[in-house]
Amino acid sequence: MTDLCQFLPWDSDFFQRRIARVRHESLNERSVEQVLAWCAAEQIDLLYLLVIASDLETVRLAEQHQFRLMDIRLTLKIKPAEQPAVRHADIRPHQPSDLPALKAIARVSHRDSRFYADDSIPPEQSDRLYETWVENSANGFADQVLVAVDGTLPVGYITCHLEGDQGKIGLLGVSAAAQGKGFGTMLIDSALEWFRQQGVSETTVVTQGRNVRAQRVYQRRGFMTKFVHLWYHRWF
Repeated sequence: MTDLCQFLPWDSDFFQRRIARVRHESLNERSVEQVLAWCAAEQIDLLYLLVIASDLETVRLAEQHQFRLMDIRLTLKIKPAEQPAVRHADIRPHQPSDLPALKAIARVSHRDSRFYADDSIPPEQSDRLYETWVENSANGFADQVLVAVDGTLPVGYITCHLEGDQGKIGLLGVSAAAQGKGFGTMLIDSALEWFRQQGVSETTVVTQGRNVRAQRVYQRRGFMTKFVHLWYHRWF
Protein backbone atom coordinates (compact mmCIF):
# COMPACT_ATOMS: atom_id res chain seq x y z
CA MET A 1 0.00 0.00 0.00
CA THR A 2 2.91 2.40 0.46
CA ASP A 3 3.16 2.64 -3.34
CA LEU A 4 -0.35 4.17 -3.47
CA CYS A 5 -0.17 6.70 -0.63
CA GLN A 6 2.47 8.86 1.00
CA PHE A 7 2.34 10.22 4.53
CA LEU A 8 3.34 13.91 4.63
CA PRO A 9 5.28 14.70 7.84
CA TRP A 10 5.74 18.44 7.17
CA ASP A 11 2.07 19.08 6.37
CA SER A 12 0.99 16.93 9.31
CA ASP A 13 3.22 18.81 11.74
CA PHE A 14 2.17 22.22 10.42
CA PHE A 15 -1.60 21.62 10.42
CA GLN A 16 -1.56 19.31 13.46
CA ARG A 17 -3.47 16.66 11.49
CA ARG A 18 -2.36 13.36 10.00
CA ILE A 19 -2.10 14.25 6.30
CA ALA A 20 -1.20 12.11 3.30
CA ARG A 21 -1.47 12.25 -0.47
CA VAL A 22 -2.28 9.74 -3.18
CA ARG A 23 0.88 9.06 -5.16
CA HIS A 24 -0.86 8.33 -8.46
CA GLU A 25 -2.93 10.65 -10.63
CA SER A 26 -5.12 7.84 -11.99
CA LEU A 27 -7.25 5.46 -9.91
CA ASN A 28 -9.73 2.63 -10.42
CA GLU A 29 -12.35 1.17 -8.10
CA ARG A 30 -9.96 -1.32 -6.53
CA SER A 31 -7.17 1.20 -5.91
CA VAL A 32 -9.64 3.67 -4.36
CA GLU A 33 -10.73 0.98 -1.92
CA GLN A 34 -7.08 0.26 -1.10
CA VAL A 35 -6.37 3.95 -0.56
CA LEU A 36 -9.31 4.35 1.81
CA ALA A 37 -8.36 1.20 3.72
CA TRP A 38 -4.79 2.48 4.14
CA CYS A 39 -6.09 5.82 5.40
CA ALA A 40 -8.26 4.05 7.97
CA ALA A 41 -5.36 1.90 9.15
CA GLU A 42 -3.01 4.91 9.36
CA GLN A 43 -5.66 7.14 11.00
CA ILE A 44 -5.31 9.77 8.30
CA ASP A 45 -7.32 12.96 8.82
CA LEU A 46 -6.83 14.59 5.41
CA LEU A 47 -5.89 13.07 2.05
CA TYR A 48 -4.77 15.05 -1.01
CA LEU A 49 -5.51 13.75 -4.52
CA LEU A 50 -4.18 15.34 -7.72
CA VAL A 51 -5.98 14.20 -10.87
CA ILE A 52 -5.39 14.88 -14.57
CA ALA A 53 -8.47 16.87 -15.57
CA SER A 54 -9.13 14.71 -18.64
CA ASP A 55 -9.21 11.48 -16.57
CA LEU A 56 -12.97 11.33 -16.19
CA GLU A 57 -12.98 7.86 -14.57
CA THR A 58 -10.80 9.07 -11.69
CA VAL A 59 -12.85 12.27 -11.40
CA ARG A 60 -16.07 10.25 -11.07
CA LEU A 61 -14.51 7.89 -8.53
CA ALA A 62 -13.23 10.82 -6.47
CA GLU A 63 -16.68 12.40 -6.38
CA GLN A 64 -18.35 9.07 -5.54
CA HIS A 65 -15.99 8.57 -2.58
CA GLN A 66 -16.50 11.99 -0.97
CA PHE A 67 -13.41 13.75 -2.28
CA ARG A 68 -14.09 17.48 -2.56
CA LEU A 69 -12.78 19.57 -5.44
CA MET A 70 -10.57 22.36 -4.10
CA ASP A 71 -8.66 23.73 -7.05
CA ILE A 72 -8.09 23.66 -10.79
CA ARG A 73 -4.29 23.51 -11.06
CA LEU A 74 -2.82 25.06 -14.21
CA THR A 75 0.80 24.40 -15.14
CA LEU A 76 2.15 26.96 -17.62
CA LYS A 77 5.47 26.73 -19.47
CA ILE A 78 7.93 28.91 -21.38
CA LYS A 79 11.42 28.51 -22.80
CA PRO A 80 13.48 31.36 -21.29
CA ALA A 81 16.06 31.18 -24.07
CA GLU A 82 13.39 32.39 -26.52
CA GLN A 83 12.77 35.58 -24.50
CA PRO A 84 14.87 38.76 -24.88
CA ALA A 85 17.06 39.62 -21.92
CA VAL A 86 15.28 42.02 -19.57
CA ARG A 87 16.71 43.66 -16.47
CA HIS A 88 14.82 45.86 -14.05
CA ALA A 89 16.59 48.16 -11.60
CA ASP A 90 13.76 47.73 -9.07
CA ILE A 91 14.33 43.95 -8.78
CA ARG A 92 17.18 42.48 -6.74
CA PRO A 93 18.07 39.31 -4.81
CA HIS A 94 16.48 39.19 -1.38
CA GLN A 95 18.31 40.33 1.73
CA PRO A 96 17.77 39.05 5.29
CA SER A 97 16.31 42.42 6.28
CA ASP A 98 13.53 41.96 3.69
CA LEU A 99 11.98 39.00 5.49
CA PRO A 100 9.43 40.78 7.74
CA ALA A 101 8.01 42.65 4.73
CA LEU A 102 7.94 39.51 2.58
CA LYS A 103 6.12 37.54 5.28
CA ALA A 104 3.53 40.31 5.63
CA ILE A 105 2.92 40.23 1.86
CA ALA A 106 2.69 36.42 1.84
CA ARG A 107 -0.01 36.39 4.51
CA VAL A 108 -2.48 38.08 2.16
CA SER A 109 -1.27 37.20 -1.34
CA HIS A 110 -2.35 33.62 -1.98
CA ARG A 111 -6.07 33.57 -1.16
CA ASP A 112 -6.92 31.70 -4.39
CA SER A 113 -5.11 28.54 -3.28
CA ARG A 114 -6.74 25.23 -2.36
CA PHE A 115 -5.96 25.70 1.32
CA TYR A 116 -8.20 28.75 1.52
CA ALA A 117 -10.85 26.95 -0.53
CA ASP A 118 -11.03 24.18 2.09
CA ASP A 119 -13.39 25.45 4.80
CA SER A 120 -12.08 22.79 7.17
CA ILE A 121 -8.76 24.68 7.34
CA PRO A 122 -8.96 27.95 9.33
CA PRO A 123 -7.93 30.91 7.12
CA GLU A 124 -5.38 32.06 9.70
CA GLN A 125 -3.60 28.71 9.33
CA SER A 126 -3.39 29.22 5.58
CA ASP A 127 -2.05 32.74 6.20
CA ARG A 128 0.67 31.25 8.37
CA LEU A 129 1.37 28.52 5.80
CA TYR A 130 2.36 31.05 3.14
CA GLU A 131 4.22 33.19 5.64
CA THR A 132 6.26 30.10 6.55
CA TRP A 133 6.61 29.13 2.89
CA VAL A 134 8.22 32.42 1.86
CA GLU A 135 10.43 32.38 4.97
CA ASN A 136 11.65 28.87 4.14
CA SER A 137 12.20 29.93 0.53
CA ALA A 138 14.41 32.81 1.65
CA ASN A 139 16.31 30.47 3.97
CA GLY A 140 17.32 28.01 1.26
CA PHE A 141 14.22 26.11 0.15
CA ALA A 142 14.29 28.16 -3.08
CA ASP A 143 17.42 28.52 -5.20
CA GLN A 144 16.75 32.24 -5.58
CA VAL A 145 14.27 34.75 -4.19
CA LEU A 146 14.00 38.02 -6.11
CA VAL A 147 12.47 41.08 -4.47
CA ALA A 148 10.76 44.12 -5.97
CA VAL A 149 11.52 47.38 -4.19
CA ASP A 150 9.70 50.71 -4.35
CA GLY A 151 12.40 53.12 -3.28
CA THR A 152 13.87 51.05 -0.46
CA LEU A 153 10.65 49.28 0.57
CA PRO A 154 10.23 45.60 -0.44
CA VAL A 155 6.84 45.35 -2.19
CA GLY A 156 6.93 41.94 -3.87
CA TYR A 157 8.78 38.66 -4.35
CA ILE A 158 9.17 35.71 -6.68
CA THR A 159 10.78 32.39 -5.72
CA CYS A 160 12.85 30.37 -8.19
CA HIS A 161 13.67 26.65 -8.08
CA LEU A 162 16.03 24.54 -10.18
CA GLU A 163 15.21 20.90 -10.94
CA GLY A 164 17.94 19.60 -13.26
CA ASP A 165 17.68 21.62 -16.47
CA GLN A 166 14.16 22.77 -15.56
CA GLY A 167 13.21 26.01 -13.84
CA LYS A 168 10.17 26.41 -11.65
CA ILE A 169 8.55 29.57 -10.32
CA GLY A 170 7.17 28.91 -6.85
CA LEU A 171 5.49 31.89 -5.17
CA LEU A 172 4.77 35.33 -6.62
CA GLY A 173 3.36 38.04 -4.40
CA VAL A 174 2.97 41.83 -4.61
CA SER A 175 1.70 44.02 -1.79
CA ALA A 176 -1.76 45.52 -2.18
CA ALA A 177 -0.36 49.07 -2.19
CA ALA A 178 2.05 48.26 -5.05
CA GLN A 179 -0.34 46.40 -7.32
CA GLY A 180 -1.09 47.89 -10.72
CA LYS A 181 2.41 49.36 -11.04
CA GLY A 182 3.97 46.57 -13.07
CA PHE A 183 5.96 44.92 -10.29
CA GLY A 184 4.50 41.47 -10.97
CA THR A 185 5.58 41.61 -14.61
CA MET A 186 9.03 42.88 -13.63
CA LEU A 187 9.44 40.03 -11.16
CA ILE A 188 8.50 37.46 -13.80
CA ASP A 189 10.88 39.02 -16.35
CA SER A 190 13.69 39.00 -13.80
CA ALA A 191 13.01 35.39 -12.82
CA LEU A 192 13.13 34.34 -16.49
CA GLU A 193 16.43 36.17 -16.92
CA TRP A 194 17.83 34.44 -13.83
CA PHE A 195 16.70 31.06 -15.17
CA ARG A 196 18.29 31.86 -18.53
CA GLN A 197 21.58 32.53 -16.77
CA GLN A 198 21.31 29.10 -15.11
CA GLY A 199 20.91 27.46 -18.53
CA VAL A 200 17.46 25.95 -18.02
CA SER A 201 15.63 24.58 -21.05
CA GLU A 202 12.11 25.32 -19.79
CA THR A 203 10.46 27.21 -16.95
CA THR A 204 7.09 26.25 -15.48
CA VAL A 205 4.74 27.91 -13.04
CA VAL A 206 1.61 26.63 -11.32
CA THR A 207 -1.40 28.86 -10.75
CA GLN A 208 -5.06 28.39 -9.89
CA GLY A 209 -7.90 28.11 -12.35
CA ARG A 210 -9.79 30.74 -10.33
CA ASN A 211 -6.85 33.15 -10.51
CA VAL A 212 -7.55 34.62 -13.94
CA ARG A 213 -5.48 37.73 -13.21
CA ALA A 214 -2.31 35.69 -12.66
CA GLN A 215 -3.01 33.62 -15.78
CA ARG A 216 -3.19 36.77 -17.89
CA VAL A 217 0.05 38.13 -16.47
CA TYR A 218 1.91 34.92 -17.32
CA GLN A 219 0.27 34.61 -20.74
CA ARG A 220 1.33 38.14 -21.64
CA ARG A 221 4.91 37.12 -20.92
CA GLY A 222 4.60 34.17 -23.36
CA PHE A 223 3.66 31.30 -21.04
CA MET A 224 1.41 28.60 -22.49
CA THR A 225 -0.68 25.91 -20.77
CA LYS A 226 1.15 22.61 -20.31
CA PHE A 227 -1.09 20.63 -17.93
CA VAL A 228 -4.49 20.97 -16.26
CA HIS A 229 -5.03 19.04 -13.01
CA LEU A 230 -7.69 18.96 -10.31
CA TRP A 231 -6.87 19.05 -6.60
CA TYR A 232 -9.20 17.10 -4.31
CA HIS A 233 -9.26 16.88 -0.51
CA ARG A 234 -10.81 13.98 1.41
CA TRP A 235 -11.43 14.46 5.13
CA PHE A 236 -12.00 11.51 7.45
